[in-house]
Amino acid sequence: MSFELILVIITAITGVITYVDRVVWRPKRQAAMMSVKEPILVEYARSLFPVFLVVLVLRSFIIEPFRIPSGSMYPTLQIGDFIAVNKFAYGVKLPVLQTTIIPVSEPERGDVVVFKYPNDPAVDYIKRVVGLPGDKITYVGRTIFINGNPVKSEFIGKYHGTESGSIMDGASVVKETFPNGTTHKVLLDMDKSSLDLDTVVVPEGHYFMMGDNRDHSNDSRFWGFVPAKNLKGKAFGIWMHWDNGLQLNRLGQEIK
Repeated sequence: MSFELILVIITAITGVITYVDRVVWRPKRQAAMMSVKEPILVEYARSLFPVFLVVLVLRSFIIEPFRIPSGSMYPTLQIGDFIAVNKFAYGVKLPVLQTTIIPVSEPERGDVVVFKYPNDPAVDYIKRVVGLPGDKITYVGRTIFINGNPVKSEFIGKYHGTESGSIMDGASVVKETFPNGTTHKVLLDMDKSSLDLDTVVVPEGHYFMMGDNRDHSNDSRFWGFVPAKNLKGKAFGIWMHWDNGLQLNRLGQEIK
């Protein structure tokens, strides 16, 4: 059972108890002029319901925190980053059901997105949007081709990581520029064999995702496309970093 579903259930239970006490049980106690203390269950429900409701609304419709557990998004995101995700960037969705009730915008190439892993929706993944619906995507010789055109790339230098990121020391840092003008950095591990991908066409209502740590990412090259309904939100900032202790150097960094 997902945390979101548990939160919905607890909020509903405490809300029902609070409501029933207000319209049924409390009037009966007052009518009978009873001086007994309200039941402990009612007391807890009345106190906790507003807290659960606020958390549910914030987490479901506005912003949700995530922790980065792997290195698949180096150098953009590091193991131990705690990130904030805009939950309404791609539309307001009902909790649990994930049905869009208010469309807002569509993902763009270059967006860093949190989504439900298509092969196991209970697991959250974070990757970068590379292919939009209708795009033809090819990956050959560590170069992305979008609709037959290579994505512009520029060698920046060698990567020097800290803490857990030191495992990627020596990898090549490359700046990519997508056709819409957005830029970002990726890592290429020249000591590791690269997986080429023959041309695929992104179906309508789906997206092609890739990790920035290209040779160490489990992404759409391996398991296919991400349905739009699986999108949870757009990552936009780092609010804490914990890797062998609290580190403040990444606090407040924008994700792009």
